[in-house]
Amino acid sequence: MAWIPGGKFTMGTNEADAYPAEKPAVDVEVAGFWMDTREVTNAEFAKFVEETGYVTVAERKPDWEELKKQLPPGTPKPDESILVPGAMVFSPPPYEVPTNDISLWWKWVNGANWKNPEGPGSNIDGKENYPVVQVSFEDAQAYAEWAGKRLPTEFEWEFAARGGVNGKRFAWGDELNPSGQHLANTFQGVFPHLNEGNDGFMGAAPVGSFAPNAFGLYDMIGNVWELTSDWYDALKLARLAGQAPKLDANMNPCYNPDNPYAMERVMKGGSYLCAVNYCVNYRPSARQGTSYDSGTSNVGFRLVKDAVPQTLGMK
Repeated sequence: MAWIPGGKFTMGTNEADAYPAEKPAVDVEVAGFWMDTREVTNAEFAKFVEETGYVTVAERKPDWEELKKQLPPGTPKPDESILVPGAMVFSPPPYEVPTNDISLWWKWVNGANWKNPEGPGSNIDGKENYPVVQVSFEDAQAYAEWAGKRLPTEFEWEFAARGGVNGKRFAWGDELNPSGQHLANTFQGVFPHLNEGNDGFMGAAPVGSFAPNAFGLYDMIGNVWELTSDWYDALKLARLAGQAPKLDANMNPCYNPDNPYAMERVMKGGSYLCAVNYCVNYRPSARQGTSYDSGTSNVGFRLVKDAVPQTLGMK
């Protein structure tokens, strides 16, 4: 883990072409904390599973009573043959498609889970040092408890990702590829069908494949999205700036006008699927919601730990 000193910083952005959920920029402050220098890997998650016998959400049969809470009232129950363990997998077509319909490249795959990220027939052999994916918020929480750590807040995550470079478009400055360098694992080409892999990777990369930021943190931008502990509220920054009503105890902590029935957690950092022509979320200010009870093949996590006061005379 690396020590993140904390302090004041500008969260979000006022850039005209940024997504509404990351506006406006607001000044916030975080206390110091420890953070994993890398995303949690397949090997680390496997050790957790081996020691605890934990079964991830994607390996369990979906619970209809829980699922329907995130669907419009009156949605009929699907046939039992559909309610089987699985997860969402990136499955791009070999030809150009409109980018306004995610069902054209995301598919529910029965049997997809952290050990079989693309479904039956896939595995993580030789990918022990890759970030674990197909993990839900519940799975990340369980791992964190076992590890004696916790998921970062959205404030902590963004402060750490900026690495002391405040108010810049990207984590390292205002250019995506300064001097032609690829500083993070993203998508080059035409999303979703044509990935040119100019950064050296066609999918996820082993953790630590790109240079760390000034705090010693690797892959805070790109590679895989990272879960945080916060509920997703599309108006969070507007509320902080006094431009939208504050949430009260009787309001749903999750607000996403594009998915009004969902219960989502904030994820940050973008992934290897973020491209210039679609989902330009490889920026510290970018933020999206992801369903708390499922995973995908491009979402992982890293953990933090609170500062431990030192006691004089103790070792």
